[in-house]
Amino acid sequence: MGRNMEVNNKMKDIRREKILSSALKLFSTKGLTGTKISDIAKDSNSSQGLVYHYFKSKDAIFIELINSAFKKLIDACIALEKMSVPADEKIKMAIKELILGLQSKDTSRTHLLIATASVSDSIPKEAKNVIRTKNALPYQVIARIIKDGQEQGCIRKDSCSEEMATAFWSSIKGIAITNAVHGNKMKIPAPEILINMFIKNGDSYAKS
Repeated sequence: MGRNMEVNNKMKDIRREKILSSALKLFSTKGLTGTKISDIAKDSNSSQGLVYHYFKSKDAIFIELINSAFKKLIDACIALEKMSVPADEKIKMAIKELILGLQSKDTSRTHLLIATASVSDSIPKEAKNVIRTKNALPYQVIARIIKDGQEQGCIRKDSCSEEMATAFWSSIKGIAITNAVHGNKMKIPAPEILINMFIKNGDSYAKS
């Protein structure tokens, strides 16, 4: 009995994630207003009734995607900052993990969705509040790590930590959005290219 329940719960999770993945693809290409529940159902090979079983509305799916994206990113940033390793190692790990994550089309689409949602007036108020209150935190964490590294002498001092944090996230998001839009027509750059933008004596650090 317990095994059957475990299998059923796993299947439910898989169906739910498939619905979210389809919605993400459609929202990031057609926008919230241009996407219908019937579109999400068709793309995810689900019935409309099944979609409504998991989510009460199209807006609820959109809010879930925005909430989930920021939670994962912020949790990862906080965990990175707490690690007991030098700042340059944190930056190297962050870049490598972020670039690796872009191999997943859904990750690139998430960056595109957040970018378009950030300048849209036609998204749910709850999603707007999430973006407004949480968008700056990843920048702040990376800025603090970069500042520590500059003080330690292992991060470049070409600009202030805030400007370099902006360059960090602009690079990652730019690659992600380009990947989401152009897909197989572009090659995701090697992490070392970005690492060398931030790490002092980057060539030797990137190869270590």
